[in-house]
Amino acid sequence: MTEKSLAALACRPEQSRGRRYPAETSQTRSDFQRDRDRILHAGAFRKLQYKTQVFVIHEGDYYRTRLTHSLEVAQIARSIARALELNEDLAEACALAHDLGHPPFSHAGEDALHAAMEPYGGFDHNEQTFRIVTELERLYAAYDGLNLTWETLEGIVKHNGPLGGARQRPVRASIAAFDAEWSLELGGFPSAEAQVAALADDIAYNSHDVDDGLRAGLFSVSDLECVPGVGDIFAQLRGQFPDLAPRRLRYEGVRRMITLLVDDLIAETRRRAIEAGLDSPDAVRTIGRPVVGFSEPLREQEKLLRAFLFERMYRHFRVNRTRRKARQVVRDLFECYLAEPECLPDEWRDRAENSVDKIAAARLVGDYIAGMTDSYALKEHKKLFDLYSIVDT
Repeated sequence: MTEKSLAALACRPEQSRGRRYPAETSQTRSDFQRDRDRILHAGAFRKLQYKTQVFVIHEGDYYRTRLTHSLEVAQIARSIARALELNEDLAEACALAHDLGHPPFSHAGEDALHAAMEPYGGFDHNEQTFRIVTELERLYAAYDGLNLTWETLEGIVKHNGPLGGARQRPVRASIAAFDAEWSLELGGFPSAEAQVAALADDIAYNSHDVDDGLRAGLFSVSDLECVPGVGDIFAQLRGQFPDLAPRRLRYEGVRRMITLLVDDLIAETRRRAIEAGLDSPDAVRTIGRPVVGFSEPLREQEKLLRAFLFERMYRHFRVNRTRRKARQVVRDLFECYLAEPECLPDEWRDRAENSVDKIAAARLVGDYIAGMTDSYALKEHKKLFDLYSIVDT
């Protein structure tokens, strides 16, 4: 899609608000394409291959990881953006970056790291993503971070909506400090492309958690048939193809789920944009409500599906047993590194020992643990706490 064929509310790279550090323009790629490529080449992105969604990495190599999830979100985001005549490259960049800050062991790891860091300001994976792209990735000679455009940073920091104010999410310290130097207009909604990426995330993890949950045997297709929408899809499939193999039934059902959600999102977003008369990206930011979203019937169905997955998958005893172990690993590592920074690798140890105060030292330890993959965290824990692995250090 050419820039001329974009909708009025779409972001255009030639109208970007720029980068924090001035950079030469590319002759072959737009600024949003360069953002996407910088994210793809970041070390934090490669690590997502060994960070899990629900299942810890040793439980099987066929379940989704943060990397496969991010790629699926990006594909869905591009498809939606294309249909709505939005900027596909910006939507893709926001989608690829959205999970960079997740620590090992999915939400169990984040819960444990937040609890350990609560006396020092806490931990939030979205803030961590922002810190990765603005300071922690150290690849370029002239600056820290990836030096992304204003629009991509806005999409990352507002992945869950506006920040600040009595009814909005709090602004965490590193985001507030950055915003004081270069305002990201935290109280407004993000671009339509960023909103597409956020809801593509919802579509991907709901549908693919159904896939992984069925594959793992945490629930059955018959169990799903009590959930409105999703249950109708699988019931219709079993009526059409009564002898369909379970693997094909699962794939076809999930495929139809994604199609249903994407089609509804596109139709509802078009309706909202026309109703609001949106004629520019800034109009999207100041309208006071999301322009991208599901219709009310689909929103209700999505809530019921989430409730089903929470009860039958995320709280399943097999998952809970693994989550308990994962939380213990993260707690042990944090307490050890903070009390004994000499256990950290040389570069991290020097920075921890030279920290200005305990809060800065705890933040650095949190950064180190958040950057670990599942397998690396397990190996580090074994080296530090298993007396019989002393020869492996």
